[in-house]
Amino acid sequence: MSVVGELNSLRRPKGAKKGEKEESPDNKAGYLFLAPWLIGLFLITIGPMLASLYLSFTDYNLIQPPEWIGLDNFHRMLGDSRLLNSLKVTFTYVFVSVPLQLALALLIALVLDRGMRGLAFYRSVFYLPSLLGSSVAIAILWRQIFGTSGLVNQVLGHLGVQSPPGWISNPDTALSTIILLHVWTFGSPMIIFLAGLRQIPRMYYEAAEVDGAGTLTRFSKITLPLLSPIIFFNLVLQIIGAFQSFTQAFIVSGGSGGPSDSTMFYTLYLYQKGFGQFDMGYASALAWLLLVIIAAFTVINFIAAKYWVFYDD
Repeated sequence: MSVVGELNSLRRPKGAKKGEKEESPDNKAGYLFLAPWLIGLFLITIGPMLASLYLSFTDYNLIQPPEWIGLDNFHRMLGDSRLLNSLKVTFTYVFVSVPLQLALALLIALVLDRGMRGLAFYRSVFYLPSLLGSSVAIAILWRQIFGTSGLVNQVLGHLGVQSPPGWISNPDTALSTIILLHVWTFGSPMIIFLAGLRQIPRMYYEAAEVDGAGTLTRFSKITLPLLSPIIFFNLVLQIIGAFQSFTQAFIVSGGSGGPSDSTMFYTLYLYQKGFGQFDMGYASALAWLLLVIIAAFTVINFIAAKYWVFYDD
């Protein structure tokens, strides 16, 4: 008898003959437990997504009924200079902040992985900004720190720096302060890196030390390849999260995306169109464009992963 036949005979109830149709199990309890999630999925996620897809082909201002205009909203994007600027700001934010955040998270994880007294305390302290970084309170605090008379300029004044710039009011430095806030929230990827480092067998490092490999060689030849699936996981998550950043730019710029649209993130521009100008049809089209951009980057990451992610299987 084949293995499949053996398994089928084990699953068959006692007394049931071969070929007799099995009675379907009662899954009512399972569906009952899944009901809250299914209701949320259809009412909060799929339903609004389908409504947004329909509105993206309409002219809708929340007062009058939606008017079908076809692809006009998407054609309108091509000549929207503020949209192009928001894409430039968002891409700059993603391409600069995500690598810096992951590099800092990996560096701190490597330090903590060496073992130290009070590791749980330091791990909690470093993780805390990830919980608070996207909150309104921290964004307000950031605005006070980097304001014209904020903490940074007061410290620079004590150091003898004359007339330091207003970091948030200057178009050349405003985006950098928000990038710095994002990098500061490195705790979440750090915890994942630390868990990945703990899974690398120590025998590899011991064998490399016997062969005379230095610290950099062990890092580049052992740590990075074996940690590459974790790096890839963090990279995908952080890119998706960075594209969706909103609260920091909204609070730091006062909701305007200023100065001179230097902090006009894509999500902030979408918000202004939808809830500031009540141009819901165009805002829905912008939302679907953002979905396409994030999906494209995710697909590119998965394709590129074939060339640098190493799975030890």
